[in-house]
Amino acid sequence: MNEKTRRAGTGDDLDVTAIRADFPALADGYAYLDGAAGTQTPNPVIDAIADAYRLGLSNTDGPFPASQRSNAIIAACRQAVADLVGGQPQGVILGPNMTTLTYRLSAAIAKLWGHGDEIVVSQLDHDANVRPWVQAAERSGVTVRWARVDVETGELNWEQYQELVGPRTRLVAVTAASNVLGIRPQVERITEIAHAAGALTYVDGVHATPHGPIDIHSLGADFYLTSAYKWCGPHIGAAIATPALLESLHPDKLIPASDDVPDRFQTGTAPFADFAGVTAAVDHLAGLLPPGNGERRAQLLTTMAAVESYESKLFEELKGGLGAMPHVTLYGHSLKQAPTAYFQVANHSPEDVAAQLAAARINVWSGDNYAWEVVGALGLRAVGGAVRASLVHYNNREDVSRLLDAVDRLRS
Repeated sequence: MNEKTRRAGTGDDLDVTAIRADFPALADGYAYLDGAAGTQTPNPVIDAIADAYRLGLSNTDGPFPASQRSNAIIAACRQAVADLVGGQPQGVILGPNMTTLTYRLSAAIAKLWGHGDEIVVSQLDHDANVRPWVQAAERSGVTVRWARVDVETGELNWEQYQELVGPRTRLVAVTAASNVLGIRPQVERITEIAHAAGALTYVDGVHATPHGPIDIHSLGADFYLTSAYKWCGPHIGAAIATPALLESLHPDKLIPASDDVPDRFQTGTAPFADFAGVTAAVDHLAGLLPPGNGERRAQLLTTMAAVESYESKLFEELKGGLGAMPHVTLYGHSLKQAPTAYFQVANHSPEDVAAQLAAARINVWSGDNYAWEVVGALGLRAVGGAVRASLVHYNNREDVSRLLDAVDRLRS
């Protein structure tokens, strides 16, 4: 990277050309504007996974090197995730994805609930932070209260939580960023209200983590969820909490399995090589700018601030271009928004738009994208939802221009 990059840490200083060169999938000529569904993987992550297999792996806690390597990989992965979000490695639970982890944690947390208790979920959330809680509440005789979105803007007004949260509230589940609208609610305000009532907070950070620096303590998240495949890692999810909080929960588990925290929450033999890839993905993010004088956590705060700055500027071009087209309807309007556009094109179904863009070698998604409640609130379920185009740090202005040109050609 050049000397300008070495002197600064803003989005203008990200060497996106060099970053893109590290992603072999991007050589196929497609514009990958589907990062909200999963990012592409850079060479160091691919190499880390392959190297873990090449060196030899065995199940954990054995006396021989292959087993000890697996133990070391798990420890390194937990430390890397903790550095990314500001947690403690002893509080990092690893699993296949956010949905699986939330079902597991909801079952354990619901053991603490009683008849007449309440929980609060939001319309803005991915269904993985709604349905596990609703279903656990139904089994436990617990009342579900709903935070509603403003259908004009997609905003989730934090002030409504002052009425929704009460003395019987046991948990508040909320997203840090909508995976279709990009809307970033004021999580800090919401969690403050929840904590004042003695409730736990469960924050879905899957769509927020790739797009800026994260500090789970500033957010007020008792539980924070993220998925590595949304920030250039393998298909691994992580739930982060304090070790003390995890000690209070007792998930169903096999008798011989460890009862230690956080191991008691992880079932079966782990995908050790993928865990090595998670660590490499965190190192990829930390290495987007030349290293400073601090530790990895400090470096991540700097690089992810640069990512946020870069993506915000690129998103303004994308959003402004789509918003200027009379045949396009954009959903979600906020000053605080992850770089995700959800839109419809007049006289074209979302599925048709996605297919025509694919023919132009542009990857986007259509449908509800599991944001079931907010798509319903916007009245879009019956028409197949909308089209989602999303940016990450390896996207560039050419990607955006190609999308805008292709959508403009659908004007008829």
